[in-house]
Amino acid sequence: MTTSQLADRLVPNQPIAIQLAKRELVSLVHNAVNLEGVMMTLPEVQTLLQGITIGGHKLSDQNMALNQSQAWQYVFALVQNNTFAFDKATACDIHAIAGKEEALQWGSFRTGSVTIAGSSHVPPAPEDLDTYWQSMTNLVDSQTTIYDKAITACLQMSRNQFFWDVNKRMGRFMMNGILLNAGLPIINVPAKRQVEFNTLMLEFYDSNDMDNMNTFLRSCLDERLLQNFV
Repeated sequence: MTTSQLADRLVPNQPIAIQLAKRELVSLVHNAVNLEGVMMTLPEVQTLLQGITIGGHKLSDQNMALNQSQAWQYVFALVQNNTFAFDKATACDIHAIAGKEEALQWGSFRTGSVTIAGSSHVPPAPEDLDTYWQSMTNLVDSQTTIYDKAITACLQMSRNQFFWDVNKRMGRFMMNGILLNAGLPIINVPAKRQVEFNTLMLEFYDSNDMDNMNTFLRSCLDERLLQNFV
């Protein structure tokens, strides 16, 4: 049985899922910032999250890493308090942390038009974002498995670009919030797969065909951790 097939047969266990995700916090932050082109080593990220400033990096890069960590802590708290929901309010609350001082505005949907570098896809106009959010919610709800729901949320949030910036990271936050809320292991995209990730995302933006990205994201699951849920 492949990792992808096993994912849809897991037995939910929220306490274990949250504990394992917390143990991966440094890795989650390291991978996220490197996927954004910020070249920090794992030890550097670990040192930064321990409250020690590191040399050789811009303050904005360090802030990005710290924002990622704080946003993850917020997601963990939401799930543990049974208050996580896949809705606009929750997404904006997380973005207020993850996008602070990085996006043009943080904690609210964008008020202007944007493009996606390298893609011919044009994200919706700002006045249409609420309508697109509802359509996306319906699409997520229509998926059969939790992993398909979570991945659909991640991809469609990235494609619709609801915020001025931090959209791909927001898609992954909401994806993993859905998974943790369901008591399932998170998806942590490794920085070493950056080229594959970026290539497949650009193909997805243009086609809106989620199959290849769904396969890719499922392949990022750590098979060793899945054994805790069989």
